[in-house]
Amino acid sequence: MKKIFLTAALSLTLVSALAHADDKTLDISYVKSPFNLQTIVMKEHNLLEKQVAPLGLQVKWHEITSGAKQAQALASGDLDIGGVMNTSSVLMANGEGNPVEIIAGVSRPTDTFAIVAAKNGAKSIADLKGKKVAGPKGTVLHQTLVAALVKNGLSMNDVQFIQMDLPQAFAALQSGEVDAALLAASMVIKAEQEGDKVLATADGLVVPKLVMASSAQVVKNHPDWIKATIAAHDEAGAWIKNNTVEAIALGAKVQGISVADAQKLYDWSHFTQRLNQGDIASMKDDIQFMIQNDMMRNDVDVNKIILPQAMEQ
Repeated sequence: MKKIFLTAALSLTLVSALAHADDKTLDISYVKSPFNLQTIVMKEHNLLEKQVAPLGLQVKWHEITSGAKQAQALASGDLDIGGVMNTSSVLMANGEGNPVEIIAGVSRPTDTFAIVAAKNGAKSIADLKGKKVAGPKGTVLHQTLVAALVKNGLSMNDVQFIQMDLPQAFAALQSGEVDAALLAASMVIKAEQEGDKVLATADGLVVPKLVMASSAQVVKNHPDWIKATIAAHDEAGAWIKNNTVEAIALGAKVQGISVADAQKLYDWSHFTQRLNQGDIASMKDDIQFMIQNDMMRNDVDVNKIILPQAMEQ
């Protein structure tokens, strides 16, 4: 039985890879935030379970929200599918020799990622100089922070950055442990309701691109798993399109938010099932920005890490 050990150590990778040949479980991450409606529908309606049943597979969902941690779990073999990952994490993983491949598009949620300051605190990005900022490292939120600082003549050296997952960053902001937090979706809405201030969103700084991904090894050895996963993803997308009101209500229930807030997140999400040439160009720009700002060390050939079926035809 596989266990979730989030490490990219080579020995564990090899052990997991060898054990995977006889594994009858498809392990996929369950990422609800920012408002990943396709994934929610897939899970709640058992769409993936139905697609892989003819292959003799069971499905196991793992709540791993960080793109960086999903990349590590894909490397170790503890995950077969990264249910939703930001392309920043995918690019960083590949830059460090962890071959993660994009199998489908999810969304371009520019408005859902934000840098939020505590109430009565910083009123601008420039005010963050010397302040504590919490958030998930190696993600599109991390990239958004770097871009916002650079735009204001600052760098990461000018803030005290503390690695935290989203729930911990939100809690730290509310308790006053940090001066600002990198938040997404419903947490941004809740923070504003608490009186906190949004200093910047990704809009105009970064183009967030959320995708579904897998390891190069699973893509190569189990193309039927990939085909079934994409089919379930597309089935979810079609159901959302044909049952939008019901889908938004389902998302609200799962996220524990109001239907009005869920509608707002739906409008912010800009869902897609496939990537386009604009996304490829954007990823190339992201690579150069991240290399220049010490978020990545090595270049990546974007075209080699995107499956043909992940692109618009």
